[in-house]
Amino acid sequence: MLCKEIEYVDYFDQPRKEKFYFNLNESELTEMELSETGGISNLMMKVIETRDTPGLIKIFKDLILKAYGERSADGKRFIKSPELSTAFSQTEAYNKLFMELSTDDKAAADFINGIIPKDLANKAASDPKLAASIQELKSQGV
Repeated sequence: MLCKEIEYVDYFDQPRKEKFYFNLNESELTEMELSETGGISNLMMKVIETRDTPGLIKIFKDLILKAYGERSADGKRFIKSPELSTAFSQTEAYNKLFMELSTDDKAAADFINGIIPKDLANKAASDPKLAASIQELKSQGV
């Protein structure tokens, strides 16, 4: 899980500094990989090779919004919903994050590394396909 503190100015022109949480668990990553013919890493490679910037931006936006959620008070759940993602996408915090990640390769790579589960790296060592997909996500910085 990645906790990202974002400073922004809200729509009342008030400066804010808030923590936002992002996470993709193993089942979500697997679903993303299997939902695309050839896998999401293959789709990303096609988008990059054809210089399909709108396609890459769409993938990047989807990744941010799929990873966004809120922790439950007891820490047992990481709550995600289309409503929460939409609400986040309508904030200046989202705007600041999106612009940072789309203009800074290191920030994008750090974001990807932060949202992928730590224990997945251990499993990747024994699954070459999974390792290749994770490495592709990390190296592309989406």
